[in-house]
Amino acid sequence: MSHAFADDALAAFVAEAGAQGGPTFRERGAADVRAGAAAVVRPREPELFEVRDVDAGGVAARLYRPSAGASRVLVYLHGGMWSIGSLETHDRACRALARDAGVSVLAVDYRLAPEHPFPAAVEDAVAVFGWATRLDARPGIGGDSAGGHLAALASIVLRDGGGPLPSALVMAYPNTDLTFSRPSTREKAEGWGLTTDAVMWGAEQWVPDPATRADPRVSPLFAGLAGLPPAVVVTAEHDPLRDEGEEFAARLGEAGVPVVLRREEGMIHGFLTLHGVSPAVESATARFAADVARVFGNSDTLAV
Repeated sequence: MSHAFADDALAAFVAEAGAQGGPTFRERGAADVRAGAAAVVRPREPELFEVRDVDAGGVAARLYRPSAGASRVLVYLHGGMWSIGSLETHDRACRALARDAGVSVLAVDYRLAPEHPFPAAVEDAVAVFGWATRLDARPGIGGDSAGGHLAALASIVLRDGGGPLPSALVMAYPNTDLTFSRPSTREKAEGWGLTTDAVMWGAEQWVPDPATRADPRVSPLFAGLAGLPPAVVVTAEHDPLRDEGEEFAARLGEAGVPVVLRREEGMIHGFLTLHGVSPAVESATARFAADVARVFGNSDTLAV
């Protein structure tokens, strides 16, 4: 197996997925991809103290409480290229994160593109954050992939609005540049799981006008970042989005925002939702949960 991957099991997984072929997301369209994801039977595990669906400020959400005493809350935005993810696709990931980080996770069922383009999902994230302050005076906010991107945009809106800020911003392999102008979008364009074309297709669903994708309200890499909450940014080596995530972390630091950046070497995009694929995936997922625990003060220091 190739040593480019974190372990042989991950290499085999990527090779098998590539060998299966089939139509691309662009060829299938959002409705078909969503239907395929909904047809997957997912066990409700791990078990937690409480899991319940809630109306969070007019937006559907799901609250995962790992214990009766878990008072801290992380508002969580799922990935899925703004158009195909759901509470169900990320149910296990949210359960595991709540259990392992020791915080309550409030997962947001935000409106999806193309039916609901920019800025609908950001508006939903901000609304749910406001509702979450009933549970925790200063919730954190975060997400994976497009969800990490939405968490960053919501944090900027909250900062500019002068209201309560998140206590932390947690991003796993996030989008930050919808112009796709970073080198890794070319170097890792295909053959590593997520393809650059798939992400571009998703961006087209959410922001149909190409001229708008460089707007700082859409691409947080180009926004003013001073005053944002302390951040954790985790990237994956073999990911088209790697460079934009790492550049975003660098810009946070330049703006005076405390930030921890870690690249998961040999890892691919989406590892938080690849439970059971390989030991390396499980280790990377555990490190991300440890980061969340530490940034919320459940441990002494951030993981580095």
